[in-house]
Amino acid sequence: MTPSPRVPAALQEKFNAIALTTDAFCDRHLSDEYKQLIRLVLAALCRKRPSPLLKGHASSWAAGAVHALGMINFLFDDTQTPHCKATDIWAHFGLASSTGQAHSKKIRDALDMGQMDPHWCLPSRMDANPMVWMLEVNGYMVDVRHMPLEVQDIAFAKGLIPYVPARNPAT
Repeated sequence: MTPSPRVPAALQEKFNAIALTTDAFCDRHLSDEYKQLIRLVLAALCRKRPSPLLKGHASSWAAGAVHALGMINFLFDDTQTPHCKATDIWAHFGLASSTGQAHSKKIRDALDMGQMDPHWCLPSRMDANPMVWMLEVNGYMVDVRHMPLEVQDIAFAKGLIPYVPARNPAT
């Protein structure tokens, strides 16, 4: 599953309201990369039936989206760049930590997000995320980056990996 930016027309206004606040947070504390991925999280939530965004305040969902994506991408680890504390998120959105954490959990559950989730990994961290590259081949779990080029081509053609590592000049 590749995250999609599509937003149903009925939820476009709600999406815009929440995205406006998350964009401001990203501009101040994070990066454009986080901004784009958070927008994909919000769009995915808009497409849920019924959308959880229909209940609750925009600021609660905004903080929850930042926190949920931050958990996946180690935002709270001060050795990472960018990084911030969860308390900075709650303060920015004017929320109690319990409210922000509750919305973060709702988002992670709704989108089946987990630590190092390949679908919600920042593109700049894709190479370092082992979950992106682990595939089952002939009953064995392998890191496809260490497999022959033909196997990498097949995995890419099937949409199992984001690109062919052996053909990526950056690696």
